[in-house]
Amino acid sequence: MEHEFVMLKPDAVQRGLIGQLITRLERTGLKIVAMKFLKVSQDQAEKHYEVHKERPFYSGLVKYITSSPTVALVIEGENAVALTRKIVGATNPLDASPGTIRGDFGIQIGRNLIHASDSVENALAELKIYFDESELVNWKPVTNNWVYE
Repeated sequence: MEHEFVMLKPDAVQRGLIGQLITRLERTGLKIVAMKFLKVSQDQAEKHYEVHKERPFYSGLVKYITSSPTVALVIEGENAVALTRKIVGATNPLDASPGTIRGDFGIQIGRNLIHASDSVENALAELKIYFDESELVNWKPVTNNWVYE
């Protein structure tokens, strides 16, 4: 099974969308194996967005993600990264399809509600910024027989 890192960003929290966004992920059959409500520290934000450090929008990203509480999740399932990215939709909500989180709830790229890692490798690296391995819960939903063949 694959792990995916997801963060509900400050705009999702401030708009009261936590439950709806988590429900969308869970309805696919993906399972949550870790979750935290947290205020991202400066250090965590800088590590998370390190790949964008040389880009002009880097400081804005760091300032935004540390501005208000977020919800960090580790999602598990077959093809969890690809499936989550499909549910989340294109980075720019104007390009996101209806039915995706960003397509249904987003308007601007700078307030696109949710982060989902773009690869298995990045998911593992990003989840380590927010979670210790011991915080991931190994469990099996009773619905697994109805989700996976």
